[in-house]
Amino acid sequence: MMSIKWVLILSGFIIGTLALLLGINGNPPNMGVCVACFIRDSAGSMGLHHTETVQYLRTEIFGFILGSFIAALIFKEFQPKAGSAPIIRFTLGFLMMIGCLVFLGCPLRMVLRIGAGDLNAVIGLVGLIIGIGIGSLFVKKGFSLPRNYNQSSIEGFILPIICIFLFALFLWNSDIFNASVKGPGASHAPVWMSIIAGLIIGFIIQRTRFCFIGMAKHVFLSRNYNMAFGVITLTLVVFLGNLYLGKFNLSFENQPIAHSDGLWNFLSMALVGLCGVLITGCPLRQLANAGQGNSDAAVSVMGMLVGAAFAHNFTYASSPAGVTDNGKLVVIIGLLFAVIVAAIYTYVANKAKDNGISKNGA
Repeated sequence: MMSIKWVLILSGFIIGTLALLLGINGNPPNMGVCVACFIRDSAGSMGLHHTETVQYLRTEIFGFILGSFIAALIFKEFQPKAGSAPIIRFTLGFLMMIGCLVFLGCPLRMVLRIGAGDLNAVIGLVGLIIGIGIGSLFVKKGFSLPRNYNQSSIEGFILPIICIFLFALFLWNSDIFNASVKGPGASHAPVWMSIIAGLIIGFIIQRTRFCFIGMAKHVFLSRNYNMAFGVITLTLVVFLGNLYLGKFNLSFENQPIAHSDGLWNFLSMALVGLCGVLITGCPLRQLANAGQGNSDAAVSVMGMLVGAAFAHNFTYASSPAGVTDNGKLVVIIGLLFAVIVAAIYTYVANKAKDNGISKNGA
């Protein structure tokens, strides 16, 4: 049997290879896999926003959820749970999506951009690490959201069933959904390739707990570097692939679907990192957790979906032209909100612990 480190290295290799293949076969540049972008496009396809250049039902999303669902069933880890601060989780999911769309990518796309030479994404990486570091400090001080509770299997089956229904509807008549004729939404890999890649990635995430935010959190809290080896492998695969394809461009300028505003690349990803620690996982990990029956993660996913719609209905999302004033405002509000939530729940958790010690001592 392979060690955990080698399993994660192999996982990084597979995910990086699939991201490259999806990019080669039609997905937008440096966006072979981007959970935030895929949710944004899917929100547009269902009429939740009306930005015509980013509308397409990304079937990779269904693959991530269903791949995790299948893995959880096979390995008896399908455990429907819910009830842990749903409004807080929804709001943090919303804000994490806003951070991603101000930066123009989730943590996975950030790594893909770094592998293609986009130096703006390196600034985003620094912000992400700082945000995760702040969140990890609160975790060290005792932060935790309220516990969740076991639910019936029906609760856990709802989201996978919705995914199967929407995928079947898309296959039956894709014209039901909005689809861009230009822009990122008009660029997509074949449906069969997207769903297969999504299923494989979802399966891997469920089995390995692979997570970009979890990687840094493990380093901060326990000096565990196993997942970091997986992320480094993924980055190297993408780097070598882009070199081979002649798509590596080491610069801040002329990067596809990116902007060069360093301050807001930094702050937006700091927001993503902080929110991700508080709800335990990056956008991809939230989808995988939802697939294995965690309705708290499903609530965060719903927050991300609504966040994507708001980002384009109220001009929070950035574009290659730069960051909007509304986007800047929401990132600042989001950072303040996340810190306040972290501080309050850290205080509550420590107070409950102290009360427990007092009662036991008595």
